[in-house]
Amino acid sequence: MSLRQDLRMGLSFAFRGGKEGWTRTLLTAVGVGLGVALLLLTTAIPAALAARDQRGNDRSDLQPQQLKHPTATSMLVGTADTTFGDQDVRGRLLQPEGAKAEPPPGLDRFPGPGEMVVSPALADRLKDGDAGLLRERIPYKISGTIADAGLAGGPAELAYYAGSDTLKQGADNVQRISGFGNDAEGRGLDPVLLLLVLIVFIALLMPVAVFVAAAVRFGGERRDRRLAALRLVGADAAMTRRIAAGEAAAGALLGLVFGTAFFLAGRQLVGGVAVMDVSVFPADLNPAPWLAALVALAVPAAAVGVTLFTLRNVVIEPLGVVRAAKPRRRRLWWRVLLPVAGLAALLPLIGKGDDGGSFNAYQVTTGVVLLLTGITALLPWLVEAFVARLGRGNRAPVSWQLAVRRLQLSSGTAARLVNGIAVAVAGAVALQMLFTGVEGDYTKQTGEDPHRAQMTVNSSGPAARHLTERIADTKGVRETVTLDGSSLARTAKAEDSISLTVGSCAALRELARLPSCKDGDSFAVKGGYAAESTKKIAVPGARAYVDPSYEYADGKAVPWRIPEDVRQVTSRPDPYGMEGSGLLTTPAAARGLFASGGMTREVWVRTDPAVGDARDRVRTAVAELDPLVMVQTLESTEESGQYAGIRTGLLVGAVCVLLLIGASLLVGQLEQLRERRKLLSSLVAFGTRRSTLSLSVLWQTAIPVTLGLTLATGTGVALGAVLLRMASTPVAVDWPAILTMAAAGGAVVGAVTLLSLPPLVRMMRAEGLRTE
Repeated sequence: MSLRQDLRMGLSFAFRGGKEGWTRTLLTAVGVGLGVALLLLTTAIPAALAARDQRGNDRSDLQPQQLKHPTATSMLVGTADTTFGDQDVRGRLLQPEGAKAEPPPGLDRFPGPGEMVVSPALADRLKDGDAGLLRERIPYKISGTIADAGLAGGPAELAYYAGSDTLKQGADNVQRISGFGNDAEGRGLDPVLLLLVLIVFIALLMPVAVFVAAAVRFGGERRDRRLAALRLVGADAAMTRRIAAGEAAAGALLGLVFGTAFFLAGRQLVGGVAVMDVSVFPADLNPAPWLAALVALAVPAAAVGVTLFTLRNVVIEPLGVVRAAKPRRRRLWWRVLLPVAGLAALLPLIGKGDDGGSFNAYQVTTGVVLLLTGITALLPWLVEAFVARLGRGNRAPVSWQLAVRRLQLSSGTAARLVNGIAVAVAGAVALQMLFTGVEGDYTKQTGEDPHRAQMTVNSSGPAARHLTERIADTKGVRETVTLDGSSLARTAKAEDSISLTVGSCAALRELARLPSCKDGDSFAVKGGYAAESTKKIAVPGARAYVDPSYEYADGKAVPWRIPEDVRQVTSRPDPYGMEGSGLLTTPAAARGLFASGGMTREVWVRTDPAVGDARDRVRTAVAELDPLVMVQTLESTEESGQYAGIRTGLLVGAVCVLLLIGASLLVGQLEQLRERRKLLSSLVAFGTRRSTLSLSVLWQTAIPVTLGLTLATGTGVALGAVLLRMASTPVAVDWPAILTMAAAGGAVVGAVTLLSLPPLVRMMRAEGLRTE
């Protein structure tokens, strides 16, 4: 027979081989399909990120140059971003100035004063029973919904555009622009972040490849017995291998169909799901055509290759399969070469993470893939060597003896089911070490002290005079500290100026160490960034000018004579961590100074930790005065946005891979139970307890899983140590976190095993002995 005829016969066995044939093909297709779906999702990520960035650029109102005068296309835009709970809400107030002004992307017209257009997610959030404070904060009437083109953050983004007729150029957080859109390119990733991205992709995709390879081997023992029957009717060894390849290709091709269906169905569902606050539009998940074609070609080719590789040591004779006898012991030497070669590829890259360094992506990929592939090669040998030394005595429980004997006869099958979870755990351990090691480089101390103040509010507009009273009357506010500020110069031109801060004695003590203080005192701060200017300007009794640097003032420098009793004091870091400077004075000494405006009020807020929504109450109270007033939460640390984005991507990908692992393991477990259905029914018929058989299945899973997780943890620690040295970071092992990851992998396997117990009980019935 020709090659084409042999492959066609294999296809026929897959789809026309009766219940046994199509059941095996269906199981293979489901297993392969799950892997294909995740591969297609991965190939669609670049397009989704590009679409997300493009929408962000299209709606950007950050302009390099501000317009000074209205034009036919200009508009005033006020930034009214806020936070509700732990969710960010993007808000913009719009006031068109010209007849040709274009609304932002996602809107077909400008909302009128008192109206707002909201994202679908925000519309749903406002309907929730616990969103009362948010409704008070943005009380505008909803007149429409933002279309997808205006939501850079995806369908789960909380955003709104509100109309206004009271915006003024130069006011707090207001700018005049000619239109939306910014072509600014994002900042590139440094070498260590590029290394993180590369390792994330490898660690997430390697388990997928392992599961796809395992799925095409479902029902291998029954297939080999069927091939032995073909030998009996005249087929030679080469012909049987070609027929087996055709059967595997059939399952893989059907798996491509299933995978495409899974991907399309998942893509439609993804719009309603947000994982780690990340959401995407279904339309954005479009795999690159060449990547999708590569998956379509690689999966069937891999199926055929894996099938031929597994048959290399199987002698299929007309009267049976030699593999049914005790297998030859596996050799160790070539299995060790894989991780050794991987380390050899990575070692030359040690220290490349210094400034200006770079990593060869192909070399990193090769090294990591070889190391993780080494797990799949070493685990079968480890399981075989371990179980060979078990079960020699008769004192062990029957369930243990049954499990050990089964593993001794088919250790490769058991290891194959665990390989995927072992590779996933090894990659997770290495990534955890790398993320933990470099976290300090991308998380910096802000210098802010959230113990002294939890929030700060700044305003220069009319609302400034009422801020303190409104905030102080808010439930959950324990204390407020108010400081009014402006600029102080020697001349009206204000070519050289210092800060002038007005506040009570208690408030000024937040900025400087005051020996004594009463209302009417003034202090010049020694040191700080404006020490020389302070000596020149803050001269007792000298004439100076307060610069009304705000539109609501009368536009003229206000002359003021510095008090005669100015004392020198030492600065103290404020809650921002900034050293105070300039001239500090109490209200009595600056009475009437800001009668015409020109001051900026800053209120530091200390909240009561017993009131859980105190911060939201403060934000709502401030927004009722003026939605454009800036409210900031003090944090002691600040994390790099790029680093946080990569970590979020890893967590989202890990969730998807864990779901794939669980589904694939369940399919594989059910396939193994189906293979042993008659054996299980026979044992029950001879009097074996069902509980004994159930425990034996648990032992058959627990032994290889324990060995696999141990090997994965060791390999992951070794890989993590090399990656840290590549990033020029000291090696540190967080054992509690690593053991938690290993436990998570074990929990997935345990959950799958428990889910397989009900089918196991059904397969123990006497009906399993029936045959045709």
